[in-house]
Amino acid sequence: MTGDTADAYDASPYVPAGADLRTLAGAAACCRGCPLYRAATQTVFGEGDAHAHVMLVGEQPGDQEDRQGRPFVGPAGRVLERALTEAGIGPGRTYITNAVKHFKFTVTGAGKRRIHKPPSLREVSACKPWLAAEMRVVRPRLIVALGATAGRALLGPSFRVSERRGVPVPFPGDAPGPWRQAMGDAEAYLVATIHPSAVLRAEDRDAMYAGLLSDLRSAAGLLT
Repeated sequence: MTGDTADAYDASPYVPAGADLRTLAGAAACCRGCPLYRAATQTVFGEGDAHAHVMLVGEQPGDQEDRQGRPFVGPAGRVLERALTEAGIGPGRTYITNAVKHFKFTVTGAGKRRIHKPPSLREVSACKPWLAAEMRVVRPRLIVALGATAGRALLGPSFRVSERRGVPVPFPGDAPGPWRQAMGDAEAYLVATIHPSAVLRAEDRDAMYAGLLSDLRSAAGLLT
């Protein structure tokens, strides 16, 4: 792939057809499908078990993820790992990724701290071909949408975490986007919950964590 299609907001020209996860990750490192790559340190692709029953989809990489090039390695990742373990979903048997593969941020303060900035719907849409390619390889039985951005990427712009969390829905079902092609004849369930970073921002962290854990336990029950 040559040239820069960033203004087109479409990653599909960079996604190699029929590739395995390793090849996809290598290709994603060169993605210029939207302008977010310009400020980010690197692409942060998904990782985990290529045959995982559970795919976890977050929003986008954070500061630590952008620096290390791996998803969910910061404080929110530690919250998620604890909750998955307590819910009976072994983190090592999952595939974890984000709806958007580059860190979007704003710089503030004298120390030039990088503060997370939510991706736009246009940026989420541009990155869908990568998520669809991951889904095609993994073909999970269960998808957990972590937060509003992931939920909207998978279920459409009308999705609200507060209305749908913890409730399993067939996937792809009638979800908009490239998900039917990615999943083929495979059927899965999708369960939405909060992003684990919400636990860290909450005034009552215990209560927020309990809600996350409850949702993940509901999800785990679908695997038995």
